[in-house]
Amino acid sequence: MYIKQLPSHLINQIAAGEVVERPASAIKELLENSLDAGATQIDIDVEQGGVKRIRVRDNGRGISKEDLPLALSRHATSKIASLDDLEHVLSFGFRGEALPSIASISRLTLSSREEGAEQAWQLQGSGQESFDDPEPCSHAVGTTIDVRDLFFNVPARRKFLKTEKTEFRHLEDVVKKVALSRFETGFTLRHNQKTVLNLRPATTIEMAERRVSEICGPAFTEQSIRVEHEGAELRLTGWIGLPTFSRSQADLQYFYVNHRIVKDRVVTHAVRQAYQDVLYHGRHPAYVLFLDIDPAKVDVNAHPTKHEVRFRESSLVHGFLYRSLHRTLADIRPQDQLSDDASGSESTADQSTANSLKASLNYASMSEQRPLHIPVNQQVDLYRRLHGSDGVAETPAPSSGQNSQAFTQLNTNTNTNTNTNTNTNTNTSLAGGMHSMPVQVDHETTGEAPPLGFALAQLHGIFILAQNTQGLIVVDMHAAHERITYEYLKRSMSADSIRSQPLLVPLAISVSKKEADCSDTNSETFERLGFKIDRLSPEKITIRAVPSLLKNADVEGLVRDVLSDLITHGSSQRIQEAMNEILSTMACHGSVRANHRLTIPEMNALLRDMERTERSGQCNHGRPTWTQLSVDQLDKLFMRGQ
Repeated sequence: MYIKQLPSHLINQIAAGEVVERPASAIKELLENSLDAGATQIDIDVEQGGVKRIRVRDNGRGISKEDLPLALSRHATSKIASLDDLEHVLSFGFRGEALPSIASISRLTLSSREEGAEQAWQLQGSGQESFDDPEPCSHAVGTTIDVRDLFFNVPARRKFLKTEKTEFRHLEDVVKKVALSRFETGFTLRHNQKTVLNLRPATTIEMAERRVSEICGPAFTEQSIRVEHEGAELRLTGWIGLPTFSRSQADLQYFYVNHRIVKDRVVTHAVRQAYQDVLYHGRHPAYVLFLDIDPAKVDVNAHPTKHEVRFRESSLVHGFLYRSLHRTLADIRPQDQLSDDASGSESTADQSTANSLKASLNYASMSEQRPLHIPVNQQVDLYRRLHGSDGVAETPAPSSGQNSQAFTQLNTNTNTNTNTNTNTNTNTSLAGGMHSMPVQVDHETTGEAPPLGFALAQLHGIFILAQNTQGLIVVDMHAAHERITYEYLKRSMSADSIRSQPLLVPLAISVSKKEADCSDTNSETFERLGFKIDRLSPEKITIRAVPSLLKNADVEGLVRDVLSDLITHGSSQRIQEAMNEILSTMACHGSVRANHRLTIPEMNALLRDMERTERSGQCNHGRPTWTQLSVDQLDKLFMRGQ
């Protein structure tokens, strides 16, 4: 067999097999070309799911008559001219393969008018290798690419296409992803002469949020928070869904690197870890995030379709994403989750509601609210013994007056109303830990009610009913107290540092040479986490000490998983997650149980602790801890005003 040079037409069709998988792939390439041309308005017309016709019209810079044939030639581009340009590329396209690939498998018409030109020009082709000379045509400044009969000359590929509805769904999804990458550009999508999307250019944050709402749904924007973080020459912006707005599938996750939509394992792992402590089991977070990074630090030429990128410092990117999102989720407080018009709700609600709340302010007398004072069981006592310190400060003496009487009553009720299942010999309290973040607002003086309002009653020994300016708050007291206890234990462990416990018999495990090298390189990381690991041979390491909390855990499996994370992502949170899992179990057993009767001051203390505790919107297992029923919602339940 002789080696032969493939004809250029066949080369284009082979390239089309990599670049153009279905109509959605073609629309992606065409839209990216329009955006690279500086278009501020893009109109898309589709027929029969894109198989019959795809027409993309933009108002970009256009193409000159001389460049029209080159635009349909392989590896012809205006976006790069040297290797240095490729390493700093910010445009979507740069290989010069998309248009010739599409032209080789369709009947394509390219019409364009360059800025400043008096005449527009048109080029037509039907899958052939060469094209006729450009012809004059009527066209405004910009470019129109009309693609008809996709895969008409590649029947093997055409028969693998799905139904019209399925193909259009994929195409529409691509248009939405591209529309989220450039808010300043307007998009119109019509399918079979019916308008499906009409997105106007967005020049402000509010207009951008409106576009996000149109694409991701109003429920996402209502239950998401804005993210803006900058550091280490990286910038992260966008929106992340609250943990309560989780999904059964990873279908609402949009991540952009320099405005390019990507799917990257480093990114996915970092986001997943940031949500690890607040997301319900088996659920997926929702987010629209934009990472701006020096183009020299990311390789966008790692995949034919450019869906994947390769970071030159993946551990730096992973750490930045994790810290930014983890901190953002930790800072969410009940006041952030309540509607923005809470301050003005008193004027729209019944005046009786406002008067009743003012009465609650006087009744509760919470000008210096004391934290919840409920004993926890022997699990917390075990934690104290493990770390050689109780980590709990004594509760400060109560102030005089009505607060003093309430605090005395609270302590009396705690000692006499303790759940019999606690089996504890000491009345360990969370009060000391919570006093590290006291609330100094005098609500009686300011007349302002706290976000979660004030307690009214306890329902079935499970729920706390409270009233705020917007309506009714319902709190799952066990879930709420579980989160408060858990965060307190984590702070205590962090303050005491991680204590290490030597093994009587060191544990030797066989690993690959790559894993052994990784253990050497990250020896300081393991020591900070309480491990002492030595290398015995090129493919064997020995574990001589482990964190005290993990002495009964599967240490060998944990170390192997950590080494795998370090090799793949450059960092690992598995050890911390394993210890947090133990602390979570301790917090669960140490929290107030159902049918534990609380007094009004105790209930109010729990509400105040929730308002200043990180991640208090979810328990350790990701379940919500509270919900709000507005006055309007209550009115609808009883058909008031109808």
